Amino acid sequence: MNDEQLRRYSRQIMLPDVDLDGQDKLLAAHVLIIGLGGLGSPVAMYLAAAGVGHLTLVDFDAVDLTNLQRQIVHTTARIGMNKAASAAQSLRELNPDVRVDTIEQLLDADALLAQVKMVSLVIDCTDNFQTRFAINAACVAAKVPLVSGAAIRLEGQVAVFDARLETSPCYRCLYEEDSDDLTCAANGVLAPLVGVIGSMQALEAIKLICGFGTGLAGRLLLLDARHSQWRELKLPKDPCCPLCSK
Repeated sequence: MNDEQLRRYSRQIMLPDVDLDGQDKLLAAHVLIIGLGGLGSPVAMYLAAAGVGHLTLVDFDAVDLTNLQRQIVHTTARIGMNKAASAAQSLRELNPDVRVDTIEQLLDADALLAQVKMVSLVIDCTDNFQTRFAINAACVAAKVPLVSGAAIRLEGQVAVFDARLETSPCYRCLYEEDSDDLTCAANGVLAPLVGVIGSMQALEAIKLICGFGTGLAGRLLLLDARHSQWRELKLPKDPCCPLCSK
């Protein structure tokens, strides 16, 4: 690290759990963020600010006026712009030290797997089950950790699926493939809720990269924002899972 980096990350380096070694790990990490909406906004901004050295942003969608209530990485001036490109512009302004690449299209299964194989960690910030299952399948195949989040109305959840661990479940252990999607357009969502869940995803990502603390693999955190209550559920590996079970 140079002197400017030491100053930029000094408050983080002060933490014994991070220190210089952890900051070096962050700078060397390559994280794939899929979805630059309500969850992807705080995830991308916090990881860039924390000094994750290489971020690849994936989103085919364009910024819409209705997004700006909660998708804080975008601005009014960027309505109509691709979300990955818009987010990249914000991140480069926030921390020019971070390399930011964008993929501004849908990825088929083969392309998705190829991208997952190139990174240290994947963060799923998407809003539909079909995409989540595809991301999970790629992470299981490549044995790359996956940080998953979801938020709708006043409810949110966050979990970690780490295919490197023999006992860790995968996303398919939690949900059936015929699960119904709930959309923000049809159900609504409170703006700070996605900030809370996205921030938790960023936190779990940093812990995984640096290697400290107790991770969420095998656990599911559920947030009831109406009553400010967190619940934790144990999430065992499904011995009958068609994807990750032997």
